[in-house]
Amino acid sequence: MAVMTRPLLNRRLAAFGTTIFAEMSALALRTGAINLGQGFPDTDGPEQIREAAVRALRDGRGNQYPPGPGVPELREAVAEHQLKHYGLTYDPDTEVLVTVGATEAIAASLLALLEPGDEVIALEPYYDSYAACIAMAGGTRVPVTLRPHDGAFRLDLDELRAAVTDRTRLILLNTPHNPTGTVLSRAELTAIAELAQERNLLVVTDEVYEHLVFDGAEHLPIASLPGMRERTVTIGSAGKTFSFTGWKVGWITATPELTAAVRSAKQFLTYVASGPFQYAVAEALRLPDTYFDDLRADLLARRDLLSDGLAGAGFTVYRPAGTYFVTADIRPLGTSDGIAFCRALPERAGVVAIPNAVFYDHREAGAPFVRFAFCKQRQVLEEAVARLKALAP
Repeated sequence: MAVMTRPLLNRRLAAFGTTIFAEMSALALRTGAINLGQGFPDTDGPEQIREAAVRALRDGRGNQYPPGPGVPELREAVAEHQLKHYGLTYDPDTEVLVTVGATEAIAASLLALLEPGDEVIALEPYYDSYAACIAMAGGTRVPVTLRPHDGAFRLDLDELRAAVTDRTRLILLNTPHNPTGTVLSRAELTAIAELAQERNLLVVTDEVYEHLVFDGAEHLPIASLPGMRERTVTIGSAGKTFSFTGWKVGWITATPELTAAVRSAKQFLTYVASGPFQYAVAEALRLPDTYFDDLRADLLARRDLLSDGLAGAGFTVYRPAGTYFVTADIRPLGTSDGIAFCRALPERAGVVAIPNAVFYDHREAGAPFVRFAFCKQRQVLEEAVARLKALAP
């Protein structure tokens, strides 16, 4: 019998292994620790939206294959949302595509738009699926590092410009940014837009935390800047805004040409999904402004609760301007190895966090930083803060 010597997993994915989220969530279950690692809420979103999904199920809407681009009601709601909040006009029939969460939107966009050897600039640290999706598409990842400065992580525009080569195909943005909580400013986005036009680059922008911004920060879609609509794929999602992460409903908005390209890849990934939930998300996107205002206010209070607790435990805290994650520096606690720190933290303090180093190509740049999620119930955060006091030097 012939012995199989070739590895079963293809070389593009072999380097990625099991995600850090799976490892840390398993650690939380084994130790009974409070899981502030994986970013999902521990309560459901609005009851009326959950009931909208139940109505859809009972009425037989979406129980069979929905249309490939997404149900018309959701595509129309996405277009209305972009117009209402950002003044962006999209045709729901040709410029909106519903996806299985933002993760599929990212994968389909990169598979559609990249050729083997194309370079993709990604802001480091980055959501781990970015690296895997670039690899699956045969692209080359070129990280540009966000670095801590004056209490936040900042983009060096000169470093970004220097990263562009003749092989660069697109810039993959994420703002508000996971895991650092940075919200790119209008000036930064304008500079990125000018660079994209000067070097004829596409932009894929992950904006799933668009409504989770604090302290007067402004979320500005780069597609709204002059000359950018025709070269930008904007990615949105219901999971983070409405606290239904398990529904996996996302979308893209782009020109008809870009949307058709992404749809060509998406149709061979999942084809369609989340039928009844699409109808519910259409209703969610039409919730009054008070819903979004209350969401921000509630998360702001939770952010401050956790941030103050981390500071009291001895961390240096980077209070986020967006998302529902706090990045903290562990060096004041006498260590700089975030991976080892997070693996030991459940036993030391009964809390789980994520080491930021796994989101970096330049591991040394992220080594001393760890990420905590504050999208949890207040009493859970209070208990986590009480446990973390054990770390105080």
